[in-house]
Amino acid sequence: MGQCDQLIGALKLELKHQGKSYADLKEVLSLSHASIKRLFAEGNFTLKRIEKISDFLGIDLLDLIALIEQESQKIDQLTLKQEEELAGDIRLLCFAHCLFNGWTFEEIITAYDFTEHNGINIMAKLDRMKLINVLPGNKYTLLISRKFSWIKSGPIETFFEKQLQSEFFESKFDHQHESRIFASSSLSDKSIEIIKNRITKLADELNDLHLEDAKLPINQKKRA
Repeated sequence: MGQCDQLIGALKLELKHQGKSYADLKEVLSLSHASIKRLFAEGNFTLKRIEKISDFLGIDLLDLIALIEQESQKIDQLTLKQEEELAGDIRLLCFAHCLFNGWTFEEIITAYDFTEHNGINIMAKLDRMKLINVLPGNKYTLLISRKFSWIKSGPIETFFEKQLQSEFFESKFDHQHESRIFASSSLSDKSIEIIKNRITKLADELNDLHLEDAKLPINQKKRA
C-alpha cells in the first residue's frame, strides 16, 4: 500500500472513530457528496484536501502517521487456535463478527438474545483472545486491521461453508434489496484479472459505504 493510500485509510478510520461520514465533509471540501465518495474510492487526494480534512477532525499529519503505525501493528489474520475457538462457540463468533463490523455493545445485545452480563463476559473473552481492547462503558477498539481476512479453508470459512453456503444458494433472492445475476462468459486471462480487480474495488466501496452509514441506528441498516 502506498503512502497516500495509507493516509487516506487513516482518515477513514478517524472519521469512523469520531462518528462522522462523507456527508460531513461537503462544506469542508466544497464538494458534493458524490464527488467526496469518488475521491475516497479513487484515492485522488491533494495534500491540501488532506490538510482540510485533518483540520476538520482536529488532528495533524503527525497524528495521521501515528494512526498508520497503529494500524500496521494490528493483525491481518487470526491464528488457527483463535479461529477454532470462535468456530466452536456460535455466540462468541456472532458477537465477534458484529464487533468486527463496527456494532456497538448496545446494538448487539438489543439485536440478539444476549443479556448485558452475557455481553460483558463475551467482550472480556475477546479481549483475552487479543481481538479487541475493552474500554470503560462497554466500548472497545479493534486489534484487527482493515485488511483482515479469515484463514483460507480454515475453521471459520469451513463453518460458513457448512452452515450458510447451502442456505445462501437455496435463497430465491426475491425480497426487497436482494438481487441475483447469472452471467456466463469465456474470457482471456487479462479480462479475468480486470474482473477480479473490479470485484476488489467493489469490496473497498462496500467498506466505504459501511463507514458512511456507521452512525445510523441499527434499525435503519440491512445486512449486506
